[in-house]
Amino acid sequence: MSGDGLRGASLALIGAGNMGLALLEGWAGQGLSGDRMSVVDPNPSPRLAALCAEKGFNLNGAGRPCDAVMLAIKPQMLDLGAAVAAPFVGPDSVVVSILAGKSISDLAARLPAARAVVRAMPNTPAAIGRGITGAFANDAVSQAQRALADALLRAVGGVEWVERETLIDAVTAVSGSGPAYVFYLVEALAEAGVEAGLPPDLAARLARATVEGAGELLHRQPETGANELRRRVTSPGGTTAAALEVLMAEDGLRPLMVRAIAAAKRRAGELSG
Repeated sequence: MSGDGLRGASLALIGAGNMGLALLEGWAGQGLSGDRMSVVDPNPSPRLAALCAEKGFNLNGAGRPCDAVMLAIKPQMLDLGAAVAAPFVGPDSVVVSILAGKSISDLAARLPAARAVVRAMPNTPAAIGRGITGAFANDAVSQAQRALADALLRAVGGVEWVERETLIDAVTAVSGSGPAYVFYLVEALAEAGVEAGLPPDLAARLARATVEGAGELLHRQPETGANELRRRVTSPGGTTAAALEVLMAEDGLRPLMVRAIAAAKRRAGELSG
């Protein structure tokens, strides 16, 4: 579904923090405007208030059933958020939740009127339109509702649909939390540079630019696997090969990442309820 489809739909956004606001800005950029968009946020930021005023969005007004209701609150606020969302949910609404760890059954317990539910997990690069979202739709979601949910999520980046809800916790662990792993990689690379003798500010600039450039190479060469890009940088017996021998050892980066992802997935499951 294109931006034209979004413009014809009635939407409600419950919660407009960093991610909710990024989504709203993405929808606005696709031409959504006017009173078919309702936004509920108890403490609207100046940026949110200005956007709603500019586009004519209904900010903290009365609720009425909408075609789609996006839940973008914090997971621990589900009880309160569901009560706020209830007036916007009708029998023909699709509810799209981006609450980490909260299952469709968790949502159904708080929003009994919600039949069609999509559980999704975007990530923070959505703020610049470069996010990636994993999504799952329950059996009550029609093709038209799935297309609408896809358009809502695709406004801030790519969307990957999974066949089982249980996979959303793994999506959360890999891509939802993943930007933080990359940022920490930059920190660790810079600190290693300092240990190797570089001034801290130079090490930080080198580490940051290296990760930015490597990411852009991945983006511009989508048909080339990361393993192939790695091989192209690695000369036999060279400096990169020496470093990779450490990183690819049995106790190197791969098993560490496996443990990290498992911990994040386990925590996502613990947030359910």
